[in-house]
Amino acid sequence: MAKEKEFVKEIADIETDFAQWYTDVVTKTELVDYGPVKGTMVIRPYGYAIWENIQHELDRRFKETGHQNAYFPMFIPYSYLLKEAEHVEGFAPEVALVTHVGDEELAEKLVVRPTSETIICEMYSKWVQSYRDLPLLINQWANVVRWAKTTRPFLRTSEFLWQEGHTLHSSEEEAMEETLKMLNVYEEFSRNVLAMPVLIGQKSEKEKFAGAKATYSMEAMMQDGKSLQAGTTHFFGTNFSAAFDIKYLDKDGTHKNPYQTSWGVSTRLIGALIMAHGDQRGLCLPPYVAPVQAVIIPIAMHKGGVLEKATEIYDTLKNAGIRVKLDDSDASPGWKFNEYEMKGVPVRLELGPRDIENGVVTYTRRDKLGEKFTLPIATLAEELPKLFQDVHDNMYAKAKAFLDSHIKTVQNTAELKEAVDTGNFALGMWCGCRECEDKLKAEMQVTTRNMPFDQTPVGDRCVICGKPAKKKIYFGRAY
Repeated sequence: MAKEKEFVKEIADIETDFAQWYTDVVTKTELVDYGPVKGTMVIRPYGYAIWENIQHELDRRFKETGHQNAYFPMFIPYSYLLKEAEHVEGFAPEVALVTHVGDEELAEKLVVRPTSETIICEMYSKWVQSYRDLPLLINQWANVVRWAKTTRPFLRTSEFLWQEGHTLHSSEEEAMEETLKMLNVYEEFSRNVLAMPVLIGQKSEKEKFAGAKATYSMEAMMQDGKSLQAGTTHFFGTNFSAAFDIKYLDKDGTHKNPYQTSWGVSTRLIGALIMAHGDQRGLCLPPYVAPVQAVIIPIAMHKGGVLEKATEIYDTLKNAGIRVKLDDSDASPGWKFNEYEMKGVPVRLELGPRDIENGVVTYTRRDKLGEKFTLPIATLAEELPKLFQDVHDNMYAKAKAFLDSHIKTVQNTAELKEAVDTGNFALGMWCGCRECEDKLKAEMQVTTRNMPFDQTPVGDRCVICGKPAKKKIYFGRAY
């Protein structure tokens, strides 16, 4: 046991203290550190590399669907926020204000960007004149500030990184199509890149974005049974375009307000990855976002030819576009094994004199610890991408099985409480009344998550009040 502690920095038991396990993992794997201002985080290189890979994969998808990137200022005149009443009411508690520059008080307070609808709408009102200017499809990668009371790295911090898409359309149908299309882009990305299954559907009126006509979300299940809202898309109708006087001259010669959408995901996705895939050994990263996809560990490095062969393999894999690391430090192989297991590296390649003699490397998969296999050195660059896909598929299947087995259909409040108390989502019928949502949150700290697109009933009565039901909806506790 003492020797094991030399190899691995201690992390809490995932089964008995999930919250502390999460904190230990994000700090001891050097994903993040705490900033000097309460609620802020410093994303360290290993954590930021995950975000860069997320950005790369998402940005490609955005551009394939016709979107362009732009950047808008982080300082927003306070008066802009007041133009859309529901929007300002929703964000007011979290807004950070700039009131002075040096000793001089500003003539108008400035909002530090909590989201960019208002400043973007102000610019769109200048740019859009004619139906020929539509659709306008813009995304920005930026930071935002929302002064959260309770914070946890990646999951909820006072400043975080994200992308936010903002689009304008000439018809309600086209805007709604965009809203749902981007929701499906997020779901596909989550499935095929993050190996993370999600539940997609519409949020309730209570849970929708401030100022939206309708909000849709993807909800991911963490290993403690809680939901993490991993991404959202919003249909605004003409709420913002009317408030900001965005008008275009249509083909029929009349001026109209365009229909608008917004959609975004953030560094919260890194928290989702950690809690969806991690285990008692630490991180377990999906290959397509892992900063290091394969690590090479030379065994008996002092013996002739071992380090030279390891370097040759490293060069070959790197040239093949694989994110590979060669650890030729003087730490023991056992320490290295544990270190890279904790850091979630998908594949570990071991190379010793016997391996070289046999023309193979010995490898271990992070998703299947305890099992060892070999691959020919000659075809390693061709075989590893196939192996990464297999690791990804296995991680997704495991997470999907976990999600499916932790959704319980319920018929009443007692069954709902039993389901969420034992680490599940509850799927039941709902009357559509906000009073029922308020009651659930007050009495059980449970919220509605989203309404699946498949509305095949699982009952006919609201599980909370017993009145005739209108919607099938997921309930759960959430981060």
